Amino acid sequence: MDSVPATSLFWAQMFIIFISSVSADQTNITAEAGHNASLPCTSPNSKPVLVLEWIRPDLGSEYVFLYRNRQIDLENQHVMFKNRVDLQDRQMKDGDVSLVLRNVTTDDRGTYECRLVQTERNSRRKTTVIINLDILLPPGEPDEGNNDGPAGLIAGLLVGLLALVIVAAVVCYFTRKKPSCLNQKSNQPPEGPHETQQPLTDQNQPAEQ
Repeated sequence: MDSVPATSLFWAQMFIIFISSVSADQTNITAEAGHNASLPCTSPNSKPVLVLEWIRPDLGSEYVFLYRNRQIDLENQHVMFKNRVDLQDRQMKDGDVSLVLRNVTTDDRGTYECRLVQTERNSRRKTTVIINLDILLPPGEPDEGNNDGPAGLIAGLLVGLLALVIVAAVVCYFTRKKPSCLNQKSNQPPEGPHETQQPLTDQNQPAEQ
């Protein structure tokens, strides 16, 4: 009989751990190019943070920012973010683990994830916060950032097609220009034969006196 309550308690604990490891939020942030962007993230209940990972999944396995073992780890930081990112509050007061991204450009557009591992009673809590960052350019400035997606693909195809048309037109122009010059010369009437002086015949010789 004593085994039933123990088993029930075990599964209850497993259920609580599972629920605490899948929490996630999502936020949209817009920043102006050349300025700093703050990506908000807060640890639930202000519990101590064991590991803090800021990542951008499209950049591979390297980190935007990594905190673990009570210190900032720069070894596996992506080259794009070296000397450009820092915590808004390194003391993480009130659970604030927001990230500051300095001097943003259009290359910083993307989806960022704030991943937290915290200690809780008899478990570890994992939290993921998703930030969608968009960068606005000043009016009149061309957008040369990443153009991934259908729109960028269509634009690239149109530019390539236009380049092929221009090259074909130039080649055709110079190819047809040379025969026209030859034809112009061939249409000129042939020069007549040079007049040759006919030899004197008996009839044309003067009569003897």
